[in-house]
Amino acid sequence: MIKPQLLSDYDLHLFGEGSHYRLYDKMGAHLTEENGVKGTHFAVWAPSAQYVSVVGDFNSWNSAENPMQPVGQTGIWTTFIPKVTQGANYKYWVTPSNGVPSSERSDPYGFFAEVRPKTASRVWDLDVYKWQDSDWMEKRRKKAQALDAPISIYEVHLGSWMRVPEEENRWLTYREMADKLVNYVADMGFTHIELLPISEHPLDMSWGYQTVGFFSPTSRFGEPDDLMYLIDCLHQKNIGVIVDWVPAHFPKDGHGLGMFDGTHLYEHADPRQGEHKEWGTYIFNYGRYEVENFLTSNAFFWLDKYHIDGLRVDAVASMLYLDYGRRDGEWLANEYGGRENIEAINFLKKLNERIYLNYPDVMTIAEESTAWPLVSRPTYIGGLGFGQKWDMGWMHDTLEYMQLEPVHRKYHHNQLTFRAMYMFSENFNLPLSHDEVVYGKRSLLNKMPGDIWQQFANLRLLFGNMFMNPAKKLIFMGGEFGQWNEWNHASSLDWHLLDYPLHKGVQNWVRDLNKLYKTEPALYENDCNQQGFEWIDCQDCEQSVLSFMRHGKDHSDAILVVFNYTPVVRHSYTVGAPYGGVWKEVLNSDSTEYGGSGIGNFGQVIATDDHKHARPHMLTLTLPPLGVVIFKLEKQK
Repeated sequence: MIKPQLLSDYDLHLFGEGSHYRLYDKMGAHLTEENGVKGTHFAVWAPSAQYVSVVGDFNSWNSAENPMQPVGQTGIWTTFIPKVTQGANYKYWVTPSNGVPSSERSDPYGFFAEVRPKTASRVWDLDVYKWQDSDWMEKRRKKAQALDAPISIYEVHLGSWMRVPEEENRWLTYREMADKLVNYVADMGFTHIELLPISEHPLDMSWGYQTVGFFSPTSRFGEPDDLMYLIDCLHQKNIGVIVDWVPAHFPKDGHGLGMFDGTHLYEHADPRQGEHKEWGTYIFNYGRYEVENFLTSNAFFWLDKYHIDGLRVDAVASMLYLDYGRRDGEWLANEYGGRENIEAINFLKKLNERIYLNYPDVMTIAEESTAWPLVSRPTYIGGLGFGQKWDMGWMHDTLEYMQLEPVHRKYHHNQLTFRAMYMFSENFNLPLSHDEVVYGKRSLLNKMPGDIWQQFANLRLLFGNMFMNPAKKLIFMGGEFGQWNEWNHASSLDWHLLDYPLHKGVQNWVRDLNKLYKTEPALYENDCNQQGFEWIDCQDCEQSVLSFMRHGKDHSDAILVVFNYTPVVRHSYTVGAPYGGVWKEVLNSDSTEYGGSGIGNFGQVIATDDHKHARPHMLTLTLPPLGVVIFKLEKQK
């Protein structure tokens, strides 16, 4: 695409005041023409450099051949190089003015990169791809991602979802995943897919969380157009795409952002503010206008150029607290003597305001692991402005409870009920994420106690807990069919396990939970509203049984859920019901098609007029072992 004037005076003004949110249209490498000659325009920010040039395969990496020129006092350097075309490899040769040795640097705004371990940026035109997802974008505009819509997310690491063992265990390309992954996610009934970071990163073991190329989709799986094709195919199947976005830190690799122009340009100079010792990474200087521009533009970039539907923001807690991961004496207090990172807080607030102003139909989701208040509340009432927040408390308490032998669970009943104290304080998302199945934590299935049958029953029970509780949902790949092994980023999921009935049963269960969740308004319309949840009985700790109601906006559109967290079959177990009539058993985790024993209620129960649990009606049920039974009111008296 021809862009004859890439940096106007107005652009420079916005850049200087920190309010230019689409710098990717101006900075970096852009195919264009000048005076009728086609080539590439380059622009980079390096205010403390005394000399900057473009080096690449088009000039034999000669730092003297294509020098750049400073643009006034902005710190930006630009040049136009004729005949540099699509796919050309390049870097910036930066000579600092403070005596620090010159170095080759990848383009901070580069749109594509070489496959690691090579580190050059590549010239690329992102405006060639022709999107075919207008139907999805219109559906999204009509609130397909609103808080009263069903949102069930499948979290995926592209390098290990599926590999090709007969071809040296290579990973699938973006286009191969556009067939296999898209069809699988659609078949399983998930509404969204969440991709672990897809920005370019040098180390596979970082899973993408040590980002170097913030504007470059990783070249491991193909070219930018191929990623667009994958996202396009997901959209055409009505599947939204969320990406894991990492503004909390960046690695120290020599070709990256650290000490970019010989000074601490993107990061704080003081290591008490500028380094995460635990991760060996730098921390962005959120109070610097140009850095704020960079990060906000990067968020906009993915929403704009790649039609991304949401950003899950990684490690928000590390941004909010100045003493995060630090001992006394290793951090600097803010101007008021506190531990809150005021600059990062202001950045997050402004970021969310800008995103929702410009893309009101997308989602921002915070991974925030503390009790910071109002994370998912509007900034005008003091919130951070995120759309959703991961409920790490639910994840921790529930997994800890589920790992107990059932005989001990009655002593820990509060770990299941405590969430009700805060469940509507945020717009929550319930995550069973990648973080819970690595580093010796074991897979979800392997966490479960008991013999093999009980482990699978407990896993089905865990997923039932997630889908029936108010909040949006997230499952990391492999959990949905009961992977035995911990997740390994360097190998494929164990798809052969689906040849075994118990694993296939878990997969069938998750598929049917997704279907029920999407088709029953009582299970999603009030996910973030206290009107959507009502205890029936939360006190039967002796038998480790819980029961509650879910309601949609039409309060009579009711779902009744009963959990039995022990392997004991409960005959003639009674629960109160708000309505009389026939209650249809719509799902039962103990059904034989899920690998269960087939104990249930013969498809329905008729309510009697007996009072129970302060309700005017009563259901007499058979509760299967380590099972959850779900009932829907079929008709009223």
